[in-house]
Amino acid sequence: MSKFLKIILISVSFIVVLLIGGLIYVSTALPDVGPAAENFKVEISPEKIERGKYLANHVMLCIDCHSKRDFSLFSAPPIPGTEAAGGERFDHSMGFPGVFVSPNITPAGIGDYTDGELFRLITTGVKKDGNPIFPVMPYTSYGKLDTEDIEAVIAYIRSLDPNPTENQASKADFPVNLIMRTMPVEASLTSRPPASDAVAYGKYLTTASACADCHTNFENGSYIGEPLAGGRSFLFPDGSVLNSANLTPHETGLKSWSKAQFIERFKMYENAENISKLRPGEMQTIMPWAMYAGMSREDLGAIYDYLRSLDPVDNAVTKFIAKENS
Repeated sequence: MSKFLKIILISVSFIVVLLIGGLIYVSTALPDVGPAAENFKVEISPEKIERGKYLANHVMLCIDCHSKRDFSLFSAPPIPGTEAAGGERFDHSMGFPGVFVSPNITPAGIGDYTDGELFRLITTGVKKDGNPIFPVMPYTSYGKLDTEDIEAVIAYIRSLDPNPTENQASKADFPVNLIMRTMPVEASLTSRPPASDAVAYGKYLTTASACADCHTNFENGSYIGEPLAGGRSFLFPDGSVLNSANLTPHETGLKSWSKAQFIERFKMYENAENISKLRPGEMQTIMPWAMYAGMSREDLGAIYDYLRSLDPVDNAVTKFIAKENS
């Protein structure tokens, strides 16, 4: 064997060893966010449950994803009787790299989790068994919230009636199943600002609502462009495409919107008559208007104040492209 071939073989062998070592490391050592707190215990109170109910249904929207949604209706509200029982599917027909099914978060589904394990899951995306979840749940945003608000959500879901279900297990495609393991980081918890500081409080609520996750352009697995400037595309199973709106105070965004208009845009969906049955080709959205409609006017106003404080970004968006009939 020539010296050149020996060098090639040694080099290839070295690369293979590195790759195998890297795969073993990612598969066994990650994610590394530390253990769940063993002595962490949420003290249950009516006030904490009520706060958690508000957050889980109208701000953080845990119940939105952990229910089955009726996409025959505008904004796809949860199907009655499925609330928090999981089963909503996010798959290839919607552009996801795998099949991801929301789990049951009633006591029937989380009964074997300690409060510390639930806290770690919500704020870092790491399950009881140490494996990561796909970030369709915005755990990076939840990891920036106030400990008391996470505790309130835990208290609320603990208070729900158990609703046993048999949901399909989630499965990510390769190599996303490995990439997912590199994504969780330790939580960077904060204190909730006082409502009197409207911009800071609005920023907190915008984070809790994970607005930037949908309203920031996203391509090839990464966010691009300015946060909250819109343009992220969402595929519907019928081939229609939704593009998220620009929320910055630019002419192509919210510049012309008054605070009253912004608030009423949400509040109009408190009326069930405004959640219409859709006809083929009509605009559909994943924006859960009916659930956000339950947010208080004060909180919606604070979000508006924060959005108005952003630098304006020129980004005109065509919000909905219906599937072309063949």
